[in-house]
Amino acid sequence: MGISAQALDSVYGRSAAGVRARLERAEDSYWSAIAVAETDGDGCITEWWGQKFERGLYRIVFDSDYYFVNLGLSAAYPEIAVIFRMKDETDAYQIKVIFSPYSYSTYFGSNN
Repeated sequence: MGISAQALDSVYGRSAAGVRARLERAEDSYWSAIAVAETDGDGCITEWWGQKFERGLYRIVFDSDYYFVNLGLSAAYPEIAVIFRMKDETDAYQIKVIFSPYSYSTYFGSNN
């Protein structure tokens, strides 16, 4: 199925549009970048173009610094990395991050 992501801005109480994100997969002892994307007007990334997923350890790195600098704010956490395990490549995985310049919270969901 795939991996989707959503970023929500808790400062303004809205979807975080224009957040850059990098999807990486664990390979032995390092992380390999496999896709980059940017959240849409709803704060979502629904497709990591051209990616075929398999079981393993993944992380999505959200560029919160770039997002908040464009709002005239400074982020204490310049990047937010959410690491998760894909157990079944036929499942749909959803990663959400709710963030502000000084805090963040994550949510992980799958259809199994």
